[in-house]
Amino acid sequence: MASATAFLSSHALYSSRALRLSRASALGFPRSHSLRVEVANPFPFLYGSTASGGSGLLGKIRGSGFQSSVDSADTLGSSSSMSDQEKNVVPMPIVLIDQDSDPDATIVQISFGDRLGPLVDTMKALRDLGLDVTKGSVTTEPSAIQTKFFIMRSGRKVENPAMLEKIRLTIINNLLEYHPESSEKLAMGEVFGIKPPKKKLDVDIATHIFVQDDGPKRSLLYIETADRPGLLLEIIKIIIDINIDVESAEIDTEGLVAKDKFHVSYRGAALNNSLSQVLTNCLRYYLRRPETDEDSY
Repeated sequence: MASATAFLSSHALYSSRALRLSRASALGFPRSHSLRVEVANPFPFLYGSTASGGSGLLGKIRGSGFQSSVDSADTLGSSSSMSDQEKNVVPMPIVLIDQDSDPDATIVQISFGDRLGPLVDTMKALRDLGLDVTKGSVTTEPSAIQTKFFIMRSGRKVENPAMLEKIRLTIINNLLEYHPESSEKLAMGEVFGIKPPKKKLDVDIATHIFVQDDGPKRSLLYIETADRPGLLLEIIKIIIDINIDVESAEIDTEGLVAKDKFHVSYRGAALNNSLSQVLTNCLRYYLRRPETDEDSY
């Protein structure tokens, strides 16, 4: 795989309404190349003091300057060979919140095919939540642009479930605002968007839950179910109500479906078979009944 290094200005990269594959060609690289932009300190033009001194709801995004590297892959096909019908297909919007991969920061990854839009507005919305972005990267491939941000609050990763849900819904809301076509692919399209999904998922059919050991001291809980606002908070509340500890999580929104992973434990040990069954039954019961009153359990 050949490689080259390029430096891009933050204004040229982030001020446009969309970052598409054609940008790679404009920079002198063929469309078949994979563009990866490493953002060490993103959005220097957003910096400055705030009334709260960088903490709380007016927390600032810190840093200045960034570096990009471009890796080409000869085996990747050219996007110019796509038919008009393929270009008109609305891609799958994906928002992934990863609490496992970095010990200090929460990683947020956003993807919407090659249509990923104005990230400056998304980052401003996250800034209003009191978040700092320490670094990030943009990876461009023929069929998708993936943007990854490392987010911290008060110098540590975000651990509050309510804040994690705010982050998820804030990103989805911005995606719907700048890419209303994503509305038909997102469960939140009916809540925030212009156009609701053409077909809703059957919650009973869409819900899958399993628990397995992940070492002697913790278990891995996997949940797949129809997405809806507040879903993460529902799940966390159910887990806590049966005295199970949540150590870390990966929250994956893929269109109409939420695919979440939680590392859980009970009194410092992995869940036994009985407790795993109790947890599975409770989650299945409440997740399949989204109209259940929040306080009823």
